[in-house]
Amino acid sequence: MEYKIVELGSIKIVGVKAEVSFTNNGQITRQIARKFMPRLSEIDERADDFTISLQQYDTFDFEKFNPHQTFEKWIGVMVNNFNNIPEGLDTLTISKGKYVVINFKGSVQQFIELWRELHSTWLASKNFELDNRPHFEKLPPSYNPMQVENEEEIWIPIR
Repeated sequence: MEYKIVELGSIKIVGVKAEVSFTNNGQITRQIARKFMPRLSEIDERADDFTISLQQYDTFDFEKFNPHQTFEKWIGVMVNNFNNIPEGLDTLTISKGKYVVINFKGSVQQFIELWRELHSTWLASKNFELDNRPHFEKLPPSYNPMQVENEEEIWIPIR
């Protein structure tokens, strides 16, 4: 599997968030995406054209995986500053740190399988240790959850 290590500076996110668990993540993600995506044009100072699908865990340990564990799910975009935040949208600042970045192309089911492999064996096989910062996916403008196959970047925080 091809990957790169990226040292990312502090980033700012504007979006919509909700508390989810692994059991209802898909359903809630669709709901917050429907709430957020029509508001994209209201957001000034976007850092790029990508949409962010983000998971903020209190702690995450795949060996203690619990499908009922709750976490914060975000759909949003990276911005250069928080000067003009539209009413009803939330903000999040992610502290600087290292990420392992993997380019993914495939179906939702293939993404789920890759996610399991990454967290169950692959990270440890590369001697990567998870850091306690948000995990996220960068989705290009062409991303459509109804497509059979999509491309995205998977960003996993490491130390």
